[in-house]
Amino acid sequence: MTAPERLLIVLLGAIGDVVCGMPLVQRLRAGWGSTRIAWAVEPAAAPLLQTHPAVDELIVFRRGQGAAALIEFLRAVRASRPDLTLDLQRHFKSGLTGWWSGAPQRLGFHWRNSREGNRLFNNASIDPVRDFTPKLGHFLRFADHLDVPPVPVSFGLTATAPERQRVAPLLAEAGERFAVVYVGSTWPSKHWLPRHTAALCQALRARGLGVVLVGGPSDVRFAQAVLAAGPGDVTDTVGLTSLREVIAIMERAAVAIGPDSGPMHIATAVGAPVVGLFGATSPQRTGPWGWHHLVLRGDVPCAPCYLTRCPIGQLCMEQITPEMVMERVEQVLAGKARRREWQA
Repeated sequence: MTAPERLLIVLLGAIGDVVCGMPLVQRLRAGWGSTRIAWAVEPAAAPLLQTHPAVDELIVFRRGQGAAALIEFLRAVRASRPDLTLDLQRHFKSGLTGWWSGAPQRLGFHWRNSREGNRLFNNASIDPVRDFTPKLGHFLRFADHLDVPPVPVSFGLTATAPERQRVAPLLAEAGERFAVVYVGSTWPSKHWLPRHTAALCQALRARGLGVVLVGGPSDVRFAQAVLAAGPGDVTDTVGLTSLREVIAIMERAAVAIGPDSGPMHIATAVGAPVVGLFGATSPQRTGPWGWHHLVLRGDVPCAPCYLTRCPIGQLCMEQITPEMVMERVEQVLAGKARRREWQA
């Protein structure tokens, strides 16, 4: 396909999804250097794209601020006048956004992989894939469909110098070599257990690593439960940093550990080794790209259930022990675990 003059990417939602979309926009920028690329996104993930080298314009849907915010967003989408939209979200609202843009070409997922009538808004689709295809690889199929030449996977996500300076005082007590334990997730079913998290922190400290707890304001209660369980000497930054500052923390991590969440994908994007802990969701679909070989998964018949809340006490996450995690950490520290390409 000939490079369009203006392109709109529609991926409004989760932090992890937006990070997984970055290799696609990097590839589009490499292949279509003169195309103006806009990205429609919601406020939670928008900071990740503020300084992204492949994105020329952000169109932010200020969800939750009423009809006026929706009207403002749709006006901005129409004003961007794209020649082509890429609907990476496959839901009703993303389909509506692409259609409202007025783009003559609107490319989305195949109907087998879309939801909520999304396919009705698009006039072309990529080929279908089987369930649990890696999300990042699924996004890259848009570039395949458009005949954009392949390039090595990269994310283009970096912290700025001021952001690194702002986190430096927080990290001073953690020392030069530390592990990041990211404790949060939007789904309670994805959380690891506070007592397991505390025991892991103790083991990391005994191994000579500093420990930094990372999470957002909604994760403070969980972090308090971890601290109450006696993790030892840790640096607690939960609720104290912006999303951009999390990037700066992850850049310095010797290893990052935690459940399927946005911070997991941020760590992957900036090159930190990641030990992902999975139960309710599938690492085949949303595992840390390049670090799938370090993933630990609770082996119970109901996993992955994709329930936001577990009705049986998180048996899957209970099965993942601190000792199992430390085995993976030792592989990283010994240099035996390196990033590698992975496909389902």
